[in-house]
Amino acid sequence: MEGLYAGSDLHGNSNFLGIIDAQGKRVFKKKLPNEIVLIRQALQPFQGELVGVAVESTYNWYWLVDGLMEEGYKVHLANPSAIQQYTGLKHADDKHDAFWLAEMLRLGILPEGYIYPKEERPVRDLLRKRGHLVRLRTSLVVSLQNILSRNLGRKLRVSDIKSLREDRITSFLGMSEDIALAGRVSKEVIDQLTRQVYRIEWVVQKRIALKEAYRYLLTLPGVGKILALTIMLETGPISRFETVGDYVSYCRKVPSQWMSNGKWKGSGNRKNGNKYLSWAYAEASEFARRLYPEPRAYYDRKMQKTNAAVAHSALSNKLARAGYYVIRDQVPFRPEKLFG
Repeated sequence: MEGLYAGSDLHGNSNFLGIIDAQGKRVFKKKLPNEIVLIRQALQPFQGELVGVAVESTYNWYWLVDGLMEEGYKVHLANPSAIQQYTGLKHADDKHDAFWLAEMLRLGILPEGYIYPKEERPVRDLLRKRGHLVRLRTSLVVSLQNILSRNLGRKLRVSDIKSLREDRITSFLGMSEDIALAGRVSKEVIDQLTRQVYRIEWVVQKRIALKEAYRYLLTLPGVGKILALTIMLETGPISRFETVGDYVSYCRKVPSQWMSNGKWKGSGNRKNGNKYLSWAYAEASEFARRLYPEPRAYYDRKMQKTNAAVAHSALSNKLARAGYYVIRDQVPFRPEKLFG
């Protein structure tokens, strides 16, 4: 296709812009500060001929992609974890990376990520913050459990430690002053995190409702309203995934291994995919194992052959597969199909 192709190697405070023509000849290069006005000015002379702009999907891509799309540019979000470069290169820098993005776009081999709708990103990011707080709280709960276990020889239930309505911890902290302080501080932070988690959940449920296409997620064992919203916002249109394998891989619920002639040759990028979906299905797996008989029986069968981590991962894989089908086919979950 005739025209020009641009690539932007994006960093925290700057970006390198490279443009090539239909034959791959470099026609423009410039390092720019991360200011959308200056980037638009640099691209403006080429706008009529630009077929597309490839932007690296770094942690801070929102402002650049949105700013270019608002000006009518066709933006492609490059997936850096799927980009292969020639390993024999002796030198690579920002300029090389920008032109390589443009070159892959020209050749039609650019691995692309999904540009999530701008209007839904704030709520999605708020739920990501909730997940962050939940993980922090879990680490503190485990730490407090360890303090009590070391000094009292007993392990308190998580529900007792997280309880807000009544104090079930102070009576166990009548030990040395230093240990008691460590326990009280942990408990206070756990309570504060719990309140902030509830605050986010309240706001999110006012901002957004579960879409019709995702209503059957609530029939999955271990999936409640908040996890269903998380899965919905992280998945996007289910049509993005042609097969259940594509979706489960995106959820990071499949193993990575390279085989040749029946021999193991290593593994690929286990982190390629959506870590928030991975976490959501892991949470659902834990709730399902505790509260539902069929998932518990499946987990127990796996435990007889392997360890807890592998059994938990296998159950997460099952739930991710079920999630794909209930979303795609608009049907309620049927445990006999998954665990029968």
